[in-house]
Amino acid sequence: MSKQLIISLGREFGSGGHVVAKLLAEHYQIPLYDHNLLKDIASEHHVDAEDLKKYDEHPRNLLLSRTVNGFSNSPEENVAHMQFDFLRKLSAKGESFVIVGRCAETILKDNPNMISIFVLGDMEQKIARTMECNNISREAAIKMIEHHNKTRKHYHNHYCETKWGDSRNYELSINSSRIGIRETANIVAQYIDTRRNISEPDNMLRG
Repeated sequence: MSKQLIISLGREFGSGGHVVAKLLAEHYQIPLYDHNLLKDIASEHHVDAEDLKKYDEHPRNLLLSRTVNGFSNSPEENVAHMQFDFLRKLSAKGESFVIVGRCAETILKDNPNMISIFVLGDMEQKIARTMECNNISREAAIKMIEHHNKTRKHYHNHYCETKWGDSRNYELSINSSRIGIRETANIVAQYIDTRRNISEPDNMLRG
């Protein structure tokens, strides 16, 4: 791929957003970063990736953490900033990739080659998908969805001025429940291709 492409994909739990991200990564033949991001970071910092994973996409515990002279003792916050720095380095090197979550739409907002997407879904569809994927009851699925979405919201809103899931913060927000996950990925790819092929002002519609 000659031109850099970064796809930032936020998602509601149970919406199939991670599958959409995987399909986009396969389509554009670029790396997909999610939890696996921690392996590269752990290698870079000579630590165990499993130690980092338990703090991944979690806001810091305000009761147990503090910042002194610009340094935080919060493992959640330190892991978050390690990920942010890693993404900035990839972006600065001109790398193309898909990144799921990690506040990427904010962290990389100054890169014109970054395209931000948010995948949401209808509650009943999210419940059914969560029940099937995790082999759990409806009640357990609802609790899982609420827990993960609450955690993601708090994490995002802690590090970003914008609000998690607010459509105004993303180029495209799409409900995967309406047309299915694979078609959602296709629509997103069409948007990405159109966005990348627009050449101002020649290809702009004129009033």
